[in-house]
Amino acid sequence: MVFGLDCAQATFRALDPGARFERLTGEGAWREDGPVLAIEAGAAAILTGERTALNLLQRLSGVATLTARYVAAVEGTGATILDTRKTTPGLRLLEKAAVAAGGGANHRIGLFDAILIKENHAAMAGGVGAAVRAARAASPGVPLEVEVRDLAELDEALEAGAPRILLDNMGPAELRAAVRRIGGRAETEASGRIDLRTVRAAAEAGVDFISVGALTHSAPALDLSLLLEATP
Repeated sequence: MVFGLDCAQATFRALDPGARFERLTGEGAWREDGPVLAIEAGAAAILTGERTALNLLQRLSGVATLTARYVAAVEGTGATILDTRKTTPGLRLLEKAAVAAGGGANHRIGLFDAILIKENHAAMAGGVGAAVRAARAASPGVPLEVEVRDLAELDEALEAGAPRILLDNMGPAELRAAVRRIGGRAETEASGRIDLRTVRAAAEAGVDFISVGALTHSAPALDLSLLLEATP
């Protein structure tokens, strides 16, 4: 999947405002082979911007492609593939746009738009339930999710009224048991130890969401290059 054409064009246009472009495929389109973008600009601008443009295009296309593969793997289950904050420094918004282009959904952008209570937070607060109650009291209007590692922590989260529960590092059988226990009282998200081989089983356990850090921290770059042709 090709994504990042806007970034590539912006790179060359910054070096040559008169640069002209012809897109040979669409932004976010699946492309098996062939050229994706034609550029007409000064040679100095093309050679100066080549690596930056390719780095962005390859990186973002890789993220979009991997996301599309995860989305295809869970098709028909009702589960939504989510990204995480495990992004390249400085590229978070671009990488999250690539996830969206691949059919995934963006989760949190930062620490300001949602609360995710993880094991360290729960330990500092005195337990999962105490952490949920403290967070709801301090920020009642902010979306809240809490990570649980077993059914005991799950019961604490439910008792405290957590609206969304992250089921951490659970296998399919554990996920199914947790989903049954929740019984629709909270949204459910699976995370941890999930890859393309196991994501379908996690989705079929009945969770609403599956978050995959690998979408942005381990996506292989798409193999692209730039070939220069002199014009008369």
